[in-house]
Amino acid sequence: MAMYEQPKPRFIFKMPRVVPDQKAKYDSDELFRRLGRETEVRYTGYRERAIDERRLRFVNDCRKGYAELSFVTSGTNVQLYFNANHNPYAQDQECDFERERGKVHLRSHFIMNGVCVRFRGWVDMDRLDGVATLEFDEGRAQQEDAQLREQIESYNQRMSAAKRIYPVPNTPPEDHIRRGGPGAMPGGPMGW
Repeated sequence: MAMYEQPKPRFIFKMPRVVPDQKAKYDSDELFRRLGRETEVRYTGYRERAIDERRLRFVNDCRKGYAELSFVTSGTNVQLYFNANHNPYAQDQECDFERERGKVHLRSHFIMNGVCVRFRGWVDMDRLDGVATLEFDEGRAQQEDAQLREQIESYNQRMSAAKRIYPVPNTPPEDHIRRGGPGAMPGGPMGW
């Protein structure tokens, strides 16, 4: 770069959070097909501790708003985060200790492999295992798709503006060879 030449702009592209057609991926992916059926889950936190301490830690973690669970059949581990607000007037509780005695019912929304999903299931507080499923989350998928379209449109606008401001010169391939660019002959200017 020459001394007084302006620096070229840098473009920072964020990795998209979701794939363009989430529903198709959810329906066609083998992992989602397996996790979409009710399957056994198990609490995986604090494995080195005694079972009584693990039970206590599981309940405390759920009250704080997170849990580490594993789908037993596929070996898929998920770290769930949910709203642990124990408001008795709330209609939609994501962590419910009151629905069934000895069980905690959990719901959590997250993005897995580019698809918006909802974890729904329960865990027995004595055995620390239970049953759960991953469902496609249509509402959140629409929100994420809208954000993805906005992000792509923003990138396209920035790229077209950059092409207008900093045009790419069309140089013939022979020019690259003279300058020592791509396709240059081996050796330096003296033929070394």
